[in-house]
Amino acid sequence: MRTTWTFHTAGEFVFGPGAIEGLPEILDRLKARRLFLVTDPVLARVGLVERVAAQCRSSQRLVEIFDGGVPEPPLELGVTCADRARSFQADCFLGLGGGSNLDLAKLAALLVSHGGHPRDYVGEDRVPGPILPLLCLPTTAGTGSEVSGSAVLTDVEQQMKLGILSQRLRPQVALVDPRLTLSCPAQVTADSGIDALTHAIEAFTAVDNEVFPLPAGERTTYQGRHPFGDMLAEQAIRLAGTHLRTAVHDGPNMAAREGMALAASLGGLAFSNVGVAAVHALEYPVGAAVHCSHGAGNGLLLPYVMRFNLPARLPQFAKIAEWLGESVTGLSVDEAAERSIQAVEKLKSAIGIPARLRDIGVREEQLPLFAEKAFAVKRILRVNPISPTREHLEKILRDAF
Repeated sequence: MRTTWTFHTAGEFVFGPGAIEGLPEILDRLKARRLFLVTDPVLARVGLVERVAAQCRSSQRLVEIFDGGVPEPPLELGVTCADRARSFQADCFLGLGGGSNLDLAKLAALLVSHGGHPRDYVGEDRVPGPILPLLCLPTTAGTGSEVSGSAVLTDVEQQMKLGILSQRLRPQVALVDPRLTLSCPAQVTADSGIDALTHAIEAFTAVDNEVFPLPAGERTTYQGRHPFGDMLAEQAIRLAGTHLRTAVHDGPNMAAREGMALAASLGGLAFSNVGVAAVHALEYPVGAAVHCSHGAGNGLLLPYVMRFNLPARLPQFAKIAEWLGESVTGLSVDEAAERSIQAVEKLKSAIGIPARLRDIGVREEQLPLFAEKAFAVKRILRVNPISPTREHLEKILRDAF
């Protein structure tokens, strides 16, 4: 039984429109002289990469750009990225983009710092020491990777997403400038935003810290529900409920972009301390097999997992309904809790998140294998408020099919 909880975040968190303008001073403070910028070809094509790189360059600082990032990056791309950074003799890393790019930058910094292969670090607390300085600049509002201690990549051979979790992977600086999300397309905004909401809901409805089922001798970055996580998750849910629809349908709306950028970071702070649960465990094999975005997969599965967890978290789900804008006056706790699932389903429909697994290319015969693979992700499933069996997980998938 755990009797205490802790809280971790990025070494420094800088937020607000125009925050990127402080980048040169931050790099000077870190004594960065050979900066390795990890991003993707889309951001390079629209000019954002060069805009950021120009902020970083100085007479004393060289910048090398790796723009080979892809959605849900494979493990081997991390090796390629690290090899390039090693050849450049990088002394500082900057991840620019969505969560996939930020996670790729984390992995490259880890491999350059400690060597080996990505599989050497998969799981909990296997990073042996500090990594080279890392800054993260998100251009989407969803993953919260800019403040988290996790990197998720895809094992192509096993068709499974794998997580590396360590407090040492938290960036030295998280620089969140909502203006960088203005060019984010509507569907990416939707997928990212529902991901942020999933993080917050899973954190707020997680198993309690006092009974977190951590086996003797194991270490973990996740700890179960605690008051600080609740506070962050609540605000993230409220912000997503208020701003996500507008951010998707009115992209230039700066208030909505700023609200969602904050929701993503607060959700990241909540889940990276409390934990994510069955939604993520199920999405890992689904997303790796059909190549949907992580956010779309999470958003699709979210109401079905909420339904499974409902009996164990009625008061929490009742609050979520209210925070998402549902009228719960005069309702019983059970009725209000039910409204939370309806609220998520309405939000999904409004922003174009698929309703069924068949809609993203899943075949019914794949479901037993997905359940088996998800059941093996114990580090995540132990965060769930109800400990699911393999049969429970298959039932959730069949309901979602």
